[in-house]
Amino acid sequence: MQKKLFLLDAMALIYRAYYALIRNPRLTSKGRNTNAQFGFTTTLLDLINKENPTHMAVAFDTLAPTERHSSFADYKANREEAPEDLLAALPDIKRIIEGFNIPVVEVDGYEADDVIGTLAWQAGDAGYEVFMVTPDKDYGQLVRANVKIWKPPYQGGKEEILGPEEVCAKWQIKDVHQVIDILGLMGDAVDNIPGIAGVGEKTAMKLLAEYHSLENVLDNADKIGGKMGEKIKAGRENALLSKQLATIITDVPVTFHEEDFSLKGPDKEKLSVVFNELEFKTLGKRIFGETAETPVKGRVQQTDLFGQVVENTPAEAPLPVVEEPVVDVYRAERNINNTPHNYQLAQTQAELHALLDILMQHPEISFDTETTGTDANAADIVGMSFSVKSGEGWYVPTPPDREGAINVIKTFVPLFEREDVTFIGQNIKYDLIVLKWYGFSVKGKLFDTMLAHYLIEPEGRRGMDQLSAQYLGYEPVHIEELIGKKGKGQGNMRDVALDKIKDYAAEDADITLQLKEKFAPLLTQRKVEKVFYDIETPLVKVLTDMEYEGVKVDINVLQEYSRELEKEAARAEESVYAQAGVRFNLASPKQLGEVLFEKLQLDPKAKKTRTGQYATGEDVLAKLSNKHQIVEDILVFRELTKLKSTYVDALPLMVNPRTGRVHTSYNQAVAVTGRLSSNNPNLQNIPIRTDRGREIRKAFVPRDPDHVLVSADYSQIELRIIAAISEDAQMISAFQQGLDIHATTAAKVYGVEMDAVTSDMRRNAKSVNFGIIYGVSAFGLSENLGIARSEAKTLIDNYFAQYPAIKQYMEDQISYAQRKGYVETLLGRKRWLKDINSGNAVVRGYAERNAINMPIQGTAADMIKLAMISIHDRFRKEGIRSRMILQVHDELVFDVHRSELDKVKPLILEGMRNAMPLAVPIDAEVGEGENWLQAH
Repeated sequence: MQKKLFLLDAMALIYRAYYALIRNPRLTSKGRNTNAQFGFTTTLLDLINKENPTHMAVAFDTLAPTERHSSFADYKANREEAPEDLLAALPDIKRIIEGFNIPVVEVDGYEADDVIGTLAWQAGDAGYEVFMVTPDKDYGQLVRANVKIWKPPYQGGKEEILGPEEVCAKWQIKDVHQVIDILGLMGDAVDNIPGIAGVGEKTAMKLLAEYHSLENVLDNADKIGGKMGEKIKAGRENALLSKQLATIITDVPVTFHEEDFSLKGPDKEKLSVVFNELEFKTLGKRIFGETAETPVKGRVQQTDLFGQVVENTPAEAPLPVVEEPVVDVYRAERNINNTPHNYQLAQTQAELHALLDILMQHPEISFDTETTGTDANAADIVGMSFSVKSGEGWYVPTPPDREGAINVIKTFVPLFEREDVTFIGQNIKYDLIVLKWYGFSVKGKLFDTMLAHYLIEPEGRRGMDQLSAQYLGYEPVHIEELIGKKGKGQGNMRDVALDKIKDYAAEDADITLQLKEKFAPLLTQRKVEKVFYDIETPLVKVLTDMEYEGVKVDINVLQEYSRELEKEAARAEESVYAQAGVRFNLASPKQLGEVLFEKLQLDPKAKKTRTGQYATGEDVLAKLSNKHQIVEDILVFRELTKLKSTYVDALPLMVNPRTGRVHTSYNQAVAVTGRLSSNNPNLQNIPIRTDRGREIRKAFVPRDPDHVLVSADYSQIELRIIAAISEDAQMISAFQQGLDIHATTAAKVYGVEMDAVTSDMRRNAKSVNFGIIYGVSAFGLSENLGIARSEAKTLIDNYFAQYPAIKQYMEDQISYAQRKGYVETLLGRKRWLKDINSGNAVVRGYAERNAINMPIQGTAADMIKLAMISIHDRFRKEGIRSRMILQVHDELVFDVHRSELDKVKPLILEGMRNAMPLAVPIDAEVGEGENWLQAH
């Protein structure tokens, strides 16, 4: 048997584990962040289970300075201090390693990679197959035939095993010893190794391909010539120092004794103690089986920055912690094969009526449809499933022909007509749209488990399989088991044998019912039931009707505009080539960067991406647009080609053959602020900021000559909300007087009378008004406006001096979030901010900005949703034929019958203005037209 030694770079793996879960951290019932402990332990277990090592060790750095620090005082100086949660995890991780009976190796004066390099070569020489477990690229210099890098998988990927061949291919070198030459030339920003200024990865590889070593590159600087030669000459000392710093030491005073590194079985008693403290229930079961001790979840306690428990006063007690979803964490033990269930088929008329009799006796019914596809406006129904009791369910198949399906569904009309029944579903909007295409609707109340979970945990994943595993410990039958994996060969539910589809479909309804029982009390615990029952749930039927209606698109208009864009793009492209003096692939960022920054020398300080090519993003080019006409032409070319491919040519392909209209799908459970999003196609993303982009709206037209499009848009709604929330008297007064808020702000921050405000002053004030609540800095404002940073700072300072309550609001929100762990909208929609007390300034700053702007954005989202519900109800109650067809951020679009125009327009404005009364007047503007552009 081949002896296999795995050497783990502890800190590299711990950092990786911690930050991999930074957006969805694992928290214990006491609020402890266990990202690092969980991620490291998972990697360790996977290694042991998959790779079957015979020997193992974990190497740590020590606090003692190394030779590198002596050679270069700034070595690793730019590394931000590790977050407290990560540092607090280290003792736990060492206890876990000890529990696995794995030796920890650390030597003062040396880093972990030195220790691993020394041990790896010793063990390799002794005949072992050695794997250095690390994501660190520096280890490439150590690999040999039997010494390799084992790079852990990342974000659902697969682990990489890198030997000499793979390392050489990655760096385009002939020998792994050249890795340190590469690092010497390009440096390493992570460790603050300087390298040669201006030399990136690609340039370093080119130089080594020609000169073979760093020293040869330096010695031939004169031959290289040009600016690159000058850079190499100037960076000689830094390059030699960088190579020294990057060289891993392989003669550390440490010895590989195979008996010390032999992998033994875990000490289950030690591990059970630490696993219980960290609440690693699932990991515990992987090691101990079902006998793993389950952590006791008692009263939730708040902790300070150092994990010490703080007694909560009633006013400050945080809401109960709900276990967070983490990718690949929940390994359900139960499934259809080991769990008692009673799933029945209802097919004959007698069975259908018997099922109806049962369902009519229950106030809550879980309901689901099976269809031939995922687009509710294009799919055909295959069957329906119902459940009223955990572990039980029925499946009702429907014939493939439309009339036959309608005859089966008709049986359940008495149930669908009842208003005193609650229909429970997972993304039930889909099922309602499917029924609508067959002429049926549901009058009862709704409970959508996907939406409930969205409010309980706005940032979690919420597919039914994930929720079932997380909350029920149950793994449902996967649809791929029935119809195959995604791709051309995938079938649909019409192809599945009846006995299989019966279990799959009835199980869906059963699981959804069980999830409802879990989520209903959590909505109350987290105090989000008002948002669920008053906003999100009523909105489902509104969106059902909107998606079913769709919007008409004039394909002829799009085709004509496509030809126009193609001609304009060709003119811009030819202009670019003429100015460049060379033809190249304009769509290639690499080639474009070389033309702009090497041939035309537009920016001597041009930045490069991680891959070594020049950055040519829109933000980069926008700053250079005044330096050369070629940049403006490039931006025009990009805009034109993007408009053509993304919108103008794509929209006709999205027209539904059933209706000749485009039917978008609105997502209620995606944006953490509460805003709706749109996809297939994303109609909220139709450009509006440029004249060329706005032209696309001309293609959106009324359904027929008897209709006209009406657009209603909130005016400066977020500014009105921040005025109301902050209670700033100055801003409230301006809105109450109907003043131009941007001109008013300009007059205040520039200290001039209103009639002296220039267009530039107003433009700058507008940027401050909208930017301040998103945490814009003086640097950011100066970049956006093209003004000096000192002027930007003065604008911001003056803004806060004139609107002191807004500054106070911002400070209060951060303080509130730090105490409570969340922020909320006026109606109680919440966003949890788990990083609000982080010691990492970047992470904490992100949370602070969210603490300030989420209540504003979220309240705006709540307001327009309430307006949609109100207007939809009025249309229905008053028998109005006009229809709401689009929602785009703060705008609603309607297909209005011309005879109803005078009645509908004031009704829309009333619904929008009165949706959520505030301390400031809510204003909305309404327009009409023969297309969307005219109406808006």
